[in-house]
Amino acid sequence: MMSKNYLSIYAKSFNWAGFFLPKEVYEKCSTLYDFCRTLDNIADEDFDLEIKKEKFKKFKDDFKSKNFDNKIIRNIYLLIEEKNISINIIYDLFDGIESDLRYELKINSFQELLVYSYRVAGSVGLMMAKILNVKTYNSLKGAIDLGIAMQLTNIARDVIEDSKKNRQYIGSDFNTIKNTIKIADLFYDSSFKSIKEIPLSCRLSILVARRVYREIGNKILKKKNIKNYKDSGKIYVSNIEKISQTILASFDLVTLIFVRSNKHMRKNEHDIISQEINLNERI
Repeated sequence: MMSKNYLSIYAKSFNWAGFFLPKEVYEKCSTLYDFCRTLDNIADEDFDLEIKKEKFKKFKDDFKSKNFDNKIIRNIYLLIEEKNISINIIYDLFDGIESDLRYELKINSFQELLVYSYRVAGSVGLMMAKILNVKTYNSLKGAIDLGIAMQLTNIARDVIEDSKKNRQYIGSDFNTIKNTIKIADLFYDSSFKSIKEIPLSCRLSILVARRVYREIGNKILKKKNIKNYKDSGKIYVSNIEKISQTILASFDLVTLIFVRSNKHMRKNEHDIISQEINLNERI
């Protein structure tokens, strides 16, 4: 039996979607999530900043030196080798998490927002696609888009919570939050066609994750103004809502049968990211 892992403890939406994955694939995804969540926890745990920096450096050094006494590091290296994942994607993730380890963080441009979102989430989407044996160039770009979309959703949802940690990824007014959701929707749309390249046994799971996470943004838009947004607390998708989104994802699965074009829709945004990070090398 599979032991309890970060995927089931922290990522309720992803764990819901993971129910539709074959067990072997779920375990590989869980390996990736354990690694990502370990990094994320270092940045978010309630310790002095210098302590967090020390813990981050120790984990990164252990990764660089292949300290296989650490089970999480041993497992991620096995995954990297099996799925031919570029080591630079892992270091992109390290760079993204490390950028949160400061007393005050403020993102000042659209390019910075895109680069950050790629590093902490687009990179994970790309690794997930490789775990699911996606091969085509444009489809791997679509996987990056889905990760970015989910991160933008996170950022839009957590404006108040992030401000308490002196992190400002976007402005705190509702218009900016709403615009961020609209940008996320562009990336959700771009990711859809790429899912056709995922093996059929795994396709529904990704469609469910995409639908459930996108629903968070839809619920934010329904708040209409900043007062309602603040009063609502952390916005999440209930189990009943997850069921309805799963049903809609089933229709998406049928729709994909009739999708023909695989043209990548977010070329301009990828070009902006590529001014700082060579995405072609990662893919």
